[in-house]
Amino acid sequence: MITNLKPKVTLVGAGPGDPDLITVKGVKALQNAKVILYDALINRKLLEYAPNAEKIFVGKRKGLHSYSQDEINELIVKNAFEFGNAVRLKGGDPFVFGRGSEEIDYIESFGIETEVVSGISSSMAVPASQGISLTKRGVSESFWVITGTTSERKLSNDVYLAAQSTATVVILMGMSKLSEIVSIFKKFKKSDVPTAIIQNGTTKNEKLGLGTVSTIEEVVINNKLSSPAIIVIGEVVKESAKLSSFYENIHTEVLNSK
Repeated sequence: MITNLKPKVTLVGAGPGDPDLITVKGVKALQNAKVILYDALINRKLLEYAPNAEKIFVGKRKGLHSYSQDEINELIVKNAFEFGNAVRLKGGDPFVFGRGSEEIDYIESFGIETEVVSGISSSMAVPASQGISLTKRGVSESFWVITGTTSERKLSNDVYLAAQSTATVVILMGMSKLSEIVSIFKKFKKSDVPTAIIQNGTTKNEKLGLGTVSTIEEVVINNKLSSPAIIVIGEVVKESAKLSSFYENIHTEVLNSK
């Protein structure tokens, strides 16, 4: 066991999935790490930056939770004291629905030095990979980023507020609540709003489903889409140069049917 080392924990955002989308500072932290505690959604290629570090998987996936959050917190502290320089590697940005602040608070309660290295959030990078700009002059002046599933396993009430706005709405961890989300947007007369679902965004396994609020559930079935995926609802979806032809064809079909 390594002893007499000053413990430090660096919380590193791994980015949205593409291993090239980690920050330079994040790579340096991995290279200097003695132990890395990593999540399920990080790209395993990132671990190659630390060939000699101890690596501990502490990921949580729906139905496959290997550790509770309390257990993860305890493991981080234990390994920081044992190895000295520990890295907690989390998908996306650790402060965007990543429980990063909870972990920092717990770690610092033991007097351990901490540092946060922000990551590129999937909420912005994944839509961008399909040419979807979350804001666009004359189309969308703002955007919401909402968790689809709260700590109580319920849909966030913010979805109701977002559905009443003209903003772009990005929903993370919302696939299991898709039917409920669709119902809410329909309630506020948003059935025809362009909608995209992007699974495994920015990776070689990326899958895309396009439609509107009223058709997206059928699209998910036909395209066999599942988690992890990001839901994007808003007029900006059809503004993407990559996706515009799809919506132009839908518009033409509608006109021809009249």
